[in-house]
Parts: sequence; structure tokens; C-alpha cells
Amino acid sequence: MATHLLPRTRIPTQVHASSEEAVRHLARQVESLIRRKNGEGQYAVLGLPTGSTPVGLYRELIRLHREEGLDFSRVITFNLDEYYPISPVDPHSYNRWMHETFFDHVNIPKENIHIPKGDTPSGSVEDYCLRYEREIQKAGGIDLQILGIGRTGHIAFNEPGSSRHSRTRRVTLDPVTRRDAASGFFGQENVPSMALTMGVGSILEARQVVLLAFGEHKASIVRKAVEEPITEAITASFLQEHQGAIFLIDQAAASQLTALRRPWACGPVEWAPQLIRRAVIDLALSTGKGLLKLGDEDFREHDLHSLVREHGPASSICQRVFDHLNATLCQKPAGDTQKSVIVFSPHPDDDVISMGGTIIRLADQGHKVYIAYMTSGNIAVFDHDAWRFADFVGEFNRLFSIDPTKTAEVASRVDQFLKSKSPGQSDSDDVLKIKGLIRTTEARAGALACGVPPENLEFMDLRFYRTGTIAKAPIHPQDIQDIATLLEKVKPSQIYVAGELSDPHGTHRMCAEAIYSAVRKVSGSGTEFETWLYRGAWEEWAPHEIEKAVPLSPEVVERKKNAIFRHQSQKDKAMFPGGIDAREFWQRAEDRNKSTANTFDQLGLPEYYALEGFVLWRDGR
Repeated sequence: MATHLLPRTRIPTQVHASSEEAVRHLARQVESLIRRKNGEGQYAVLGLPTGSTPVGLYRELIRLHREEGLDFSRVITFNLDEYYPISPVDPHSYNRWMHETFFDHVNIPKENIHIPKGDTPSGSVEDYCLRYEREIQKAGGIDLQILGIGRTGHIAFNEPGSSRHSRTRRVTLDPVTRRDAASGFFGQENVPSMALTMGVGSILEARQVVLLAFGEHKASIVRKAVEEPITEAITASFLQEHQGAIFLIDQAAASQLTALRRPWACGPVEWAPQLIRRAVIDLALSTGKGLLKLGDEDFREHDLHSLVREHGPASSICQRVFDHLNATLCQKPAGDTQKSVIVFSPHPDDDVISMGGTIIRLADQGHKVYIAYMTSGNIAVFDHDAWRFADFVGEFNRLFSIDPTKTAEVASRVDQFLKSKSPGQSDSDDVLKIKGLIRTTEARAGALACGVPPENLEFMDLRFYRTGTIAKAPIHPQDIQDIATLLEKVKPSQIYVAGELSDPHGTHRMCAEAIYSAVRKVSGSGTEFETWLYRGAWEEWAPHEIEKAVPLSPEVVERKKNAIFRHQSQKDKAMFPGGIDAREFWQRAEDRNKSTANTFDQLGLPEYYALEGFVLWRDGR
């Protein structure tokens, strides 16, 4: 997909094939600004964000500094915000994060770095914020302000209701913002309730503004910010007033924009097969008619004149779409003869949550199913579970007279650490090992409930995940080699990969990229297989995207739910206060599978209790 500006947006919006491509584009823009200013003997003034979105940008700028000699000595920076109150050296402070992620790796003079001071005495905050504004003015204003966007539509910490004329100040954080930050603080209760932030007015005074947004979980708010009228409820919408503002987004974040969701409404289109399916399915669902009940008049009344004119009549178009969807229904997902299949699961429960029904079908049909758990998933386990399991092992060993001295030593270390652990503190090695073991044993139980024996499980514990925090390291070359080695050993006919782009932690995306690299590595070496992408943990495939739909009976759905429940420690602390537990994942998974089946039924296709959908991965598409 070529980079281009989208039509029908109130802010120039440039969609890129991937987040990596988008950040490389922006990094070159930053580089050009710095080199131009250096050549003129002037300072380049940058406004900088934090969070997961700009990490790739900072890594690329570091690379440009190290490998291409980009000189940051005449750069002045102003960060957007900081939690309050918080010490600059606190592991969760933006000050520390910025230094560890970026400033420690380039040659920006210390005195040129400005980050709001989260430890400013409460009585001095107002004066401090005024001084921060004056420092920006003293630097000549910000040349390029880089932003992310929160799920509430906030830029910096300008929550809903912030004025267009607001300046640097102390604010109270929205509950959604605190919830989204909860994983980094190991619990929402540890997230500060306030922050210091540049105001909307401060941001709009920058000469250029670039907002980055990646992933499907940002798609809804991106659409509201760039296609709907300006409102204080979505502070990013104020960028519509800025002549030098632009959104750089990936395809996932662009998915709800009119130009991608209903491009035929924006002007002439090339009617490729998938776009035809999207348009016809959208038409059927919006009119409440089955595919084979649509007529020419329905097409003409919904901006689809050209589709009928170029590919009609309507009856022929609808029959082709019906036949395609009908052909996706697949009772035998790996065929008739016995084959080997690998299911790659980013966390130790994504397999059963997202495609547990298909795993059951594959195992029941005699295929040799392997499940490769790519990370330990240990950061998703609560402390009380770690303590409970440590206590259980101690009592178990005491009961059976198994090395009580050594057991007591470990249990004592765990107990002492957890009792003294401060809010948001990273776990000790002992606790991380216990939490990882909890996820491992739950994964074995969940897989067995699907008919996959323990000897067919691979616990890969990829290196990029081993940070003990939500923030992850880059994919390690050995991670890719480990996956390639597994592929060469098993020689599967099919592999299944999480194609989820909404994962708030980015683990799914990183695992997928590592697998794709490994697939390319073994390609042509005699290890040939199909690569199928599943979803379901956060989003589901849209009907027009599905290329294989596996029907699930009520009995199979019940077995899938039981497999999910084996993951009793699983809590998603990032997205939901208090976490989502296995019982709630039951319902979410069942609802999504039933919804997909219901959509097929509405379109006039055979009625099933539930469906799991898959898309075939094609390299480079």
C-alpha cells in the first residue's frame, strides 16, 4: 500500500503501510529539520511525547545519530507532560523514561532538555508552569511538535473538556487515561491522579505538528478527531485549526475512516475483489437484506452505481460474494489427511481465547497440533497469586517431607519481597519465575482441555519480553532463529499466527513480525506451509476479510470456554480496572464467535452456532 493523504478528512491524514514506515518517514523529517538548522547555525526546537507510540521514532533517531552522524548538539527539546506528583528518578516517571529511551543515546546537551518537573511543590506549580511557557518562548517557539493520541482523544494530558486556549498547567487525569496507564504501574490504584501538561494553546503555537497513531484500538478516536467537528470532548480535534498539522497513521488506525471503510463514497475506486466484498456486505447489513435479496436499486441508492455499471448486474455481483463467503466455511481446517500444525500464541492464553474451537477441531480430526507459547506472560499475574502458589508449594513439600529447608528459603524471600514491594515496583526474579510458572501450568491445562498433550507444547520465552515490565526490548535475532528452528523441526503444513493489531502492549505485533521473519528465513528450504492469521483477543476479522471460517458446535464452544477457564490467574490489568478474569474472557470469546456466525446468517449463508475466522497471510501484501 503506497503512502498517501486520505480524502474527506478535516486534518491532512497520511496513511502508511505500517507503523515502522510511518516513524521512518517522521524520523527523516526530524533529521531534515535538524540538519537545516545546523547548517544555518540555529537551534532546532522539538516538542516530544512519551508512551509506546513514539518508541520506534526514538530508536530510528538514535540509529541516524550513530550510523549517519545526525548531530543533536543544537537541539532543544520540550516534553509534553509528566505525572504529578512523581520523582524524576521514579521508574514510572516520563523524565526517567525519556532519558533511558532517547536522551542517554544522543548528544543533546543536558541544559537543552526540558521535561515538566513532577516533584514541583504543590504551592509552586502555577509559577513553575508559567516558567515552562516562558522557556518555550525564550527558545523561539517549537519548530516541530510530535504528539500521540489517547483513547479519550486527548493530546498530551489535555483531557476532554480542556479549552482550546489552555496553557501549561496541572490537570486531573481522566479515569480512562489512568486505566490505560495501569499496566505500566502494575495496577490502576498506583497511577497518579494528576499530571503537568502543556495546554492545547501551547501545542497549537508550534510551527508544525505531527500526530502519530497506530493500531486498531486507535481507529475510532482517530476518525472522530479528523472527520467530525471540533469539540472540547476530543482535544485532538483542535488540530483542525492548525495549518501545519498532519496525522501519520498506519492502516489499522485508519480502518474506520471513510476513505478506507467506504472508499466508494469518496470518489472513483478500482473494484478489486475484496473491496467488492466489503461494499456488498456493507450494503446487505445496512439494508437488512440477505446477499441474494439485493437488487440494482439498492446499489444505486447507496453510492454503488459504478460497481453495478462495471461488474453488474447486481444479482451476479451478489452471487459471487455469496459463493466466496460460502466457500470460506470449512469443517476440516487442515484437510482430510493427518498433518502437523503449529499454533503460535503470543501469551499463554491467546491460543484458546482466539482459536480454541479450531484447535479442538484439529485435534479431534487426528492432526498433530503443536502450540508454541512465545512469551511467559508473567506480568499479567497478580501478586496474591504468586504468594498463594509459593505458599502451596511450601505446604506441599512440608506435607511430603521434600527439601523443606530450601523451600522455606524461597518462600521467605518471596514473602518478604511482596510485603515490602512498593506500588509499581518491578518484581524480583523469584516472583517473576513463580508468575511465569503459573502461566506455564495453566497453558498446559488449557491445551489439554483442547486435546493437545503436554509433549506437543513449546514454551519459547522469547528474549524481547524478558524485561519484567510492559515496555519491551526489540526483537532479538536469536528469537527469530528459535522460531525458524521450530519450523524446520516440526515441518508443519499450516501455522497459525495472532494477527491482532489492537493488543495494547504490542506483544502480538512483535511476535507476528518475529514469525514473519522466521518464515522468510526458512522459505525455500523445503519447509513450505500455509500461514493463517487469527484474531479474537481484542478484535475480530470483518466478514469481507475472512478466508476460512471454522464452524463451532455448542459442544465445541463449551470445551473452548472450559479451556479458557484453565487460565484462572489471567487478568488484563491494562485495559480494565481490576483486570478481566478467565470467566469474563469466556463470555467475550463466545460473544465474538456467535456474532460472526450471526453476521453470516444475516447475509443469507448457512446458520451455525458460532464461527472462528482466519485470513491467509501473504508476504508483502
